[in-house]
Amino acid sequence: MQRRVFLVAIPVACAAGVPGLAQAAVTSADAATGIRAALERGAASAVALLGRPGGFLDNPKVRIPLPPALEQASGVLKLMGQQRRVDELVTAMNRAAEAAVPEAKALLVEAVRSMSVEDALGIVRGGDTSVTDFFASRTRQPLTQRFLPIVTRATEKVSLAQSYNELVGKAGAMGLVKAEDANLERHVTAKAVDGLYLMIGEEERRIRQDPIATGSAILQKVFGR
Repeated sequence: MQRRVFLVAIPVACAAGVPGLAQAAVTSADAATGIRAALERGAASAVALLGRPGGFLDNPKVRIPLPPALEQASGVLKLMGQQRRVDELVTAMNRAAEAAVPEAKALLVEAVRSMSVEDALGIVRGGDTSVTDFFASRTRQPLTQRFLPIVTRATEKVSLAQSYNELVGKAGAMGLVKAEDANLERHVTAKAVDGLYLMIGEEERRIRQDPIATGSAILQKVFGR
């Protein structure tokens, strides 16, 4: 039996954020392969960008701030001559995220390679959060499990982090502080994962906008102008 090939005609309206797809129909297999290639490249680029010294700390888009409860108290700490301790903690938090990110590469690649044609087309047709939504649904929980021990080892060396957890942990148990803010390591881990997804999305959009620069034939076919 001859295998049927489905053509995916992407209307101009649907392709507004996907240069090139409005000009010619591509097969669903082409679209899926192109999206997988773009996401895999985007994930590798994001991991390389963030998983190095300064990857989080020097990037205002993903720099991890103090939890809200500690941010409110930081002004008082600074007035008490504790500016150095506050700065030390912010640096430790972001360094912890930078140390954890390389652990993500294998999980991200596995998620991309196992995606279905329907998943790929959903991203093609999706909005600005389609990439984040895909990775979050597949990798947030395992990434959190991998990141948390690394983040914990890095932040537990800072005395202010321990003091924060002891104080705010009690408030969290009473429901006075959001669960994600009641533990510094979990706050950093969640922000690290969010930052990773954000940068993957940016890298993927960059690939869509300039597929020729990738040197990939399938990316040029699917996203080429």
